[in-house]
Amino acid sequence: MIAHLLCILSYNFNIFVILNVYSKLTMFCATNTLPMDLLLKQGSLKQEVESFCYQIVSESNDQKVGILQSEDEQLQPSVSKKSEGELSRVKFMSNSNKITTFSKKPKRRKYDESYLSFGFTYFGNRDAPHAQCVLCKKILSNSSLAPSKLRRHLETKHAAYKDKDISFFKQHLDSPENNKPPTPKIVNTDNESATEASYNVSYHIALSGEAHTIGELLIKPCAKDVVMRMFDEQYSKKIDAVQLSNSTVARRIKDLAADIEEELVCRLKICDGFSLQLDESADVSGLAVLLVFVRYRFNKSIEEDLLLCESLQSNATGEEIFNCINSFMQKHEIEWEKCVDVCSDASRAMDGKIAEAVTLIKYVAPESTSSHCLLYRHALAVKIMPTSLKNVLDQAVQIINYIKARPHQSRLLKILCEEMGAQHTALLLNTEVRWLSRGKVLVRLFELRRELLVFMDSAFRLSDCLTNSSWLLRLAYLADIFTKLNEVNLSMQGKNVTVFTVFDKMSSLLRKLEFWASSVEEENFDCFPTLSDFLTEINSTVDKDICSAIVQHLRGLRSTLLKYFPVTNDNNTWVRNPFTVTVKPASLVARDYESLIDLTSDSQVKQNFSELSLNDFWSSLIQEYPSIARRAVRVLLPFATMHLCETGFSYYAATKTKYRKRLDAAPHMRIRLSNITPNIKRICDKKTQKHCSH
Repeated sequence: MIAHLLCILSYNFNIFVILNVYSKLTMFCATNTLPMDLLLKQGSLKQEVESFCYQIVSESNDQKVGILQSEDEQLQPSVSKKSEGELSRVKFMSNSNKITTFSKKPKRRKYDESYLSFGFTYFGNRDAPHAQCVLCKKILSNSSLAPSKLRRHLETKHAAYKDKDISFFKQHLDSPENNKPPTPKIVNTDNESATEASYNVSYHIALSGEAHTIGELLIKPCAKDVVMRMFDEQYSKKIDAVQLSNSTVARRIKDLAADIEEELVCRLKICDGFSLQLDESADVSGLAVLLVFVRYRFNKSIEEDLLLCESLQSNATGEEIFNCINSFMQKHEIEWEKCVDVCSDASRAMDGKIAEAVTLIKYVAPESTSSHCLLYRHALAVKIMPTSLKNVLDQAVQIINYIKARPHQSRLLKILCEEMGAQHTALLLNTEVRWLSRGKVLVRLFELRRELLVFMDSAFRLSDCLTNSSWLLRLAYLADIFTKLNEVNLSMQGKNVTVFTVFDKMSSLLRKLEFWASSVEEENFDCFPTLSDFLTEINSTVDKDICSAIVQHLRGLRSTLLKYFPVTNDNNTWVRNPFTVTVKPASLVARDYESLIDLTSDSQVKQNFSELSLNDFWSSLIQEYPSIARRAVRVLLPFATMHLCETGFSYYAATKTKYRKRLDAAPHMRIRLSNITPNIKRICDKKTQKHCSH
C-alpha cells in the first residue's frame, strides 16, 4: 500500500517530498500494531490516516497536487490564496483508485485600449475577455491578448490595413453594423435535420406518385452512394439517420397533407367567395371517389386547389355527395354563403331537382349558381354528323380493331412498317370515353394506309376501303376536322380558364366553320391540309356528293354549337376589358361605375392590364378599388370546365393501381393536386419528440 501511495506521489512531487512522506508514513505505521492496508480499511483509524497524509502533503512547496477521490464523496479541491506558489491541498480517500491532477489557476489577460491599434476589441466579460477583430469579427481566445499575436493577425489576415492608425479602427468599431449584437447561429441537431430530410423526401415521393417503399429501397441507397463518392464514408453514414421506411413515409405524407389542408381552410375562411367543381368516379378497388376543387382569391391572384378527396361508402347519389361535402364544411367552419357557383358534368347523380348534389348546395347557398362543363358541351356537339361520314368513321374503327384486338397481327404490322420505312409502326386505339382520340386515330390510320393495304388480308371485308378513293377522301376530311376540333378543345383546358376564354374560343370556331363551309362550296380545300395533299397526290377532284356531305357537316356542326353555346347579351363585358366601356353597364350601380371610371383613368392601371392576366389584374386592385374589383373577381371565380377533375382522376388512377388497392390515396391527391407547398419547418416544430422516426 505504501508503494502504491509513493507511485501516486511520483507523478506530482519531487524526490525530496516523496522521501519526506515515506519516512513520516513509516513512522506512523510503526506506532500502530496493524498493517497499513488494515489501517486504511478500519473506519476508526481512517480519519486519522487521512489527516496525517493531508498534513504531509500540505507542508510541501511544489505547485502540483494529486487527489485520490473516493467513490462515495465528491471532489472538493481547495486552492490556497496566500501566494501563487503555495500548493493546493490533497485528499486521499479510501476505497478508490481515481487520480485527478489540477494545475494552478490559469492566468487571465486583461484588455488594454491600445490593442485597438491592432484592430482588436474585447468580447465577453471584461475581467476575462476574448479578443475580437473589428474587421473580420473573428473571436480569439484570452491567451491571444498579446500585442505580438494581435499584430500577427492584422498583418497576415488584413495586410491592407496594417498601416492604419487607431482612429481608423475606432471609426470602424463605432459603425452601426458593428453595434448590432451578434446573431447566434442556430444549428439543428442530427435528429432534427434527419426528420426534416425525411419529410422532404416523403413530399417528393408523394408528388411523383411512387410507392412508399421506394424511399428505403432506392432513394436512400442512391443518396449514400452519391455522398460517399462526392465526400467520404463518414458523411455517408449520416444518411442512415434519415428514416424512409414504408410506415414512416406514410405518416409523413399524412402530416404534409394535413398541413396543406390547414392552410387551405385558413385561406377559405378569410376569402370573399369561392366556387366549386365536383365529379365522381370509381377507382380500381371499386370505391366511388369524389373529387371537389375550389377556386378562391388569395393575396393578389386567384388560386385553384383540391378541397376534398373522399370515397363514398354507400350509394353514389346526389344526397351522399352533398353530405360528404357538407360535413367537411361544417367540420372546418367554412361558410356556405361564400359559394358563388358549382360546376359539374350535369350527370344524373349530380344535377337534380330535389335531393341531388347541386340542388342541395344551391339550397344552403342561395346566391350560388350552377354551370355545365363547357368541354362536355363541345364533346356532345361534335358527335353529330351526316350518315355518309358516320359510316366512314365506323368502318375506320373496325379496321383498327381488327388489328389491335389481335396481338399477333399487331406484331406483324410493326415488322412490316419497319421494313417499308413507315413513319409509324402501330395504330392507335379509338375510345369513346376520350373523345380527343378521334383526330389522332384517324390521322394515324390515313398515314399508314399503304402499309395496311399490303398487310390486310383480302378475305377481310373492309380491305377494299383502302383502295376506294371516295372512302379515303372522306377519311382525310374527318382526320382534318377532328384535328381542328381537338385543338380548340385543348385550348380550353388548363388552370385559371375563365368563361370569357371559353366563349372567345367558341366564337372563333363558329366563324371558322362558316369560312370552311364557304370554301368547300367553292371547291377550295386549302383549309384541310390532309385532304388537300391527298387530292394533289391522286391528281383528282372531290365529287359533289362528298362536297355536299362536308358542307352539311360543317353547317350542322355550327348550328349545334350555337345550341350548346348560345350567344347572349353579356352584362359583364366590362370585366373582360374595362377600358372599352363608355356607357354604364346594367349590372353596375352608380357608385361602382364611378369607381370603374376612376380605374380606367389611371395610366398605371392601364399598363398593368396589358402585362397581367385577367385574374391577376382584378385581384391586384382589391386594395385600391375594393368595390368594383370584388365584383369583377366574383364574375371570374366560376369554373368554366371540368379539367381539374379529369386531371385529378388521371392522377388518382396512376397512384392507386391494381398493385396498391389498399392505399389511402387521399393524402397523395392533396399533395399532388394542390398549389400549396407544405411548411415542413412548421410541421417539425410541432413535434415534441425530435426523433428521426417520429
